[in-house]
Amino acid sequence: MAQQCSVCQQEFTCGPNEAQQACWCDNFPYIMPAEFDQACRCPSCLAKAIADRIDQTIEEKGCEQMVEIASQYKNNNELIDGIDYTMEQGYMVFSKWYHLKRGSCCGNGCRNCPYG
Repeated sequence: MAQQCSVCQQEFTCGPNEAQQACWCDNFPYIMPAEFDQACRCPSCLAKAIADRIDQTIEEKGCEQMVEIASQYKNNNELIDGIDYTMEQGYMVFSKWYHLKRGSCCGNGCRNCPYG
């Protein structure tokens, strides 16, 4: 079903289609608080809101709580643009969320390492 994003006003498809049994947003991590006055967002705006929420939660409550939440998604191999990674100059840059799903620091000095 065609919808208009409540943030950027772009049209996008919301809900399951013939090839999927669930909406595309079901692949996104469930960390946004439900707000009854909030309308649907396009994939890009929802990814940004979730990434902001991840940063806010780490800042307020520390990394351990986010590791616990992220561990539920550890085996989800489908990477989501804007949540698991961003593209910069043709390179994939992993996000804090991606590293949180790993569960620990790999020791490689990653730019978005949330472990300090």
